Amino acid sequence: MSESAKAVAGLSVPLARLFQDPDAASVPGGTSTGDAMRKTLTATAFVLAAALLTGCGGGEDKPADESKGNGSAAPESGKPKETGGTTVKEGASHEVTIKVEGTGKSNVMYTLDDSDFAQVDLPWSKTATIAPRGAEREVGRLVLVTPGTTTAADGTLVAAGCSITVDGKTVVENESGPKGKPCSYKLK
Repeated sequence: MSESAKAVAGLSVPLARLFQDPDAASVPGGTSTGDAMRKTLTATAFVLAAALLTGCGGGEDKPADESKGNGSAAPESGKPKETGGTTVKEGASHEVTIKVEGTGKSNVMYTLDDSDFAQVDLPWSKTATIAPRGAEREVGRLVLVTPGTTTAADGTLVAAGCSITVDGKTVVENESGPKGKPCSYKLK
């Protein structure tokens, strides 16, 4: 049982005695129901208040050196930390181009060297040079383009076509159609 729970349990008997009516024993039939209810509610309120006050201060104590910051709330630079004297190795750089085919305007969501969601004029493309780092060299870095809809020649809305090209070679290509799919590729 926690210290605060023991303190609350220890208060319940003294509080009950505090609210006993000394004249109730001398009056035949004791106190009225309203007086007893009022006293019970008041005692309950005191017990709950004591429980809240003792329970709110809980928590694990921290050593003095951990509770004080170094005075700087600003995050460290975006550079990855070097651990154990080793640096994060980069893989070979690749020129990656994502494309969305069609005509008119369409929404496009993509992840390349950055991620964005934008309304663009079709046809649209974006190129970036990407070098996988650290674990990305083993598991791959996701390149993704999700095209929105465009108007087909017959006037219906269809998903725009998309493609991903790595170092001049097309690695993923999805044609436009009623069941459009995003283009995704893991770059290693």
